[in-house]
Amino acid sequence: MKILAIDTSSLPASVAFIDDKKVIAEFMINYKKTHSQTIMPLVDYLKNILELDLNSIDYIACSCGPGSFTGLRIGAAAAKGFAFALNKQIVPVPTLDALAYNIFMNDSIIVPIMDARRNQVYSAFYSWEKGEFNRVSEYMADDINNVLNKVNNLGKNVIFLGDGVDVYKKTISDFNINYMFALPNSNFQRASSVGLTATLYAEKGKAVNLSEFKLSYLRKSQAEREYDEREALKNGDNY
Repeated sequence: MKILAIDTSSLPASVAFIDDKKVIAEFMINYKKTHSQTIMPLVDYLKNILELDLNSIDYIACSCGPGSFTGLRIGAAAAKGFAFALNKQIVPVPTLDALAYNIFMNDSIIVPIMDARRNQVYSAFYSWEKGEFNRVSEYMADDINNVLNKVNNLGKNVIFLGDGVDVYKKTISDFNINYMFALPNSNFQRASSVGLTATLYAEKGKAVNLSEFKLSYLRKSQAEREYDEREALKNGDNY
C-alpha cells in the first residue's frame, strides 16, 4: 500500500511517502513560513527526489483535526487537490491519533496534549495492547486541569507528548501522576505518523471519497467564540 501523507495541523508542515508500512521519505519544515508557502514545494521535492509517479499511490492521507484552523484547511485543500487530480480516496487521520502513534509499543497510557490556548488543550488517551494501537477515551477540548484529573483517575503510568507539554509542564508536575515526558523529537505532528496510522485505517475501510472528507475542529474558532460572547452580552446572557 502506497500512501502520500500530509500534515499541516500545527506549526511544522510535513509530507511523507509510505510504501508497505515503511517510511520511504519524510520532509518537514518548522521555520517562519506559512503552510501555503511550503506544503506544495515539499510534495514536489518529495516526488522529484524519489522519482515518484503520483498516479502509483493508493491513498492520500491527511490530518483532519484538531489543530490550527488555518493550517488544517491548507492541508485539506492540498489533499483534496491531489485526490481530485489523481482520482484517489483520502484517509482522514485525527491529529491526536497520529501524534500518539509517535510513541510505539509503550506500556504507559499515551496522552498527547495540544495547546489550544486559554488554559485549554486537545487531548485523548491511547494504549498499545497485544501489538494493537487503541484510543481508550473520547476526544477532548477541555481545560488542562480537567484532562489531568481524568488522567489521575486512571491510576496508571502516563507518557505526555505534544506542543502542550512545554506550556503545561509545571501544571502537570504539580499533579500526583506517575508520568514521564516524551523526547522532544516526538512532540511534533509528523506526516510519517499520519501515513502509518492511515495504513491501519485504510485496511479497516476508513478511506473516504473526496466529497466525504471533513475536518474535525473539536471546538469553535476564536472568531466564532468571540462572536458568541458578544451576542451573549447583547442578549443579556452575561450572568
